[in-house]
Amino acid sequence: MTPYALIRPLLFALDAERAHELTLGLLATGDSLAFWPPSPPGANSVEVMGLQFPNRVGLAAGLDKNGTAIDGLSRLGFGFLEVGTVTPRPQPGNPKPRLFRLPEHEAIINRMGFNNAGIDALRERLAHVRYRGILGINIGKNFDTPIEKAVDDYLICLDKAYPLGSYITVNISSPNTKNLRQLQGASELDALLAALKSRQTELADRHGKYVPLALKIAPDLDPGQITNIADALRRHRIDAVIATNTTLGREGVESSPLATEAGGLSGSPLFEKSTTVIRSLAHALGGELPIIAAGGITSGERARAKLDAGAALVQIYSGLIYKGPQLVRDCIEATSA
Repeated sequence: MTPYALIRPLLFALDAERAHELTLGLLATGDSLAFWPPSPPGANSVEVMGLQFPNRVGLAAGLDKNGTAIDGLSRLGFGFLEVGTVTPRPQPGNPKPRLFRLPEHEAIINRMGFNNAGIDALRERLAHVRYRGILGINIGKNFDTPIEKAVDDYLICLDKAYPLGSYITVNISSPNTKNLRQLQGASELDALLAALKSRQTELADRHGKYVPLALKIAPDLDPGQITNIADALRRHRIDAVIATNTTLGREGVESSPLATEAGGLSGSPLFEKSTTVIRSLAHALGGELPIIAAGGITSGERARAKLDAGAALVQIYSGLIYKGPQLVRDCIEATSA
């Protein structure tokens, strides 16, 4: 039995958000994880977005929004970490309760609402971390910023995150910020990506380094929307796409008493829907930019299936809650073959 298998019943006896906070607190000590040796590196490193990843398995944004546990998380063997989503100003997020486990389905529903301490607090924290691996910074807009001014929030965050991140992820797909997914529309997306790409060019000149941009999209897209997004990504020379965020659908969890809770569904039931998006994206992109896969990865086999569908890298979050650190090792082994 793994150490996590012993701890999980205690964590699951607590409210989901309280357990999350306690776990981050433990991870934040870093060295307290000595009881769980770091995962071995993958057999083969891989270059994606011009960055050299020691293995293909990363931590998805959302678990460590404020970058409080980066050093501890790095001990689990991830090839890269992504923190956030962070916004220009601090915000508390949606009212509690807002995080729900569905253990019988290995799923989570959340309506957190970009609760975070803001980009300035993250910048301060990153100045003190020891981790020197690949770090993604996931950025979003404040909940009270009108959607027509959303680009201003993304540019503020991009300016401040650029010197500190290995890559920057633009999150326009959370279902828990009103109207955010509207930015996936053709005209809105075109304007946003044009502004971000122009600013990226300016920042590359200013800082003397190129920091890639990735776009994180929803799984709740029809084929036409996927084609339009792929066209926009190519047209604006965005460096990668992350597929996918959580879903508003409830396929696979209809029997749960929590199925009617508002928010995004993640975990095992998301696997097929997100993988379908990856296949469609891979076809539409024709290999012009890499796909980072997230959604329903609860085993090494599922991580491998994401690569087979067209992804270059994978990210886990909900699966880690249910399976523990062993999942990182399993996924590294499955994706190193």
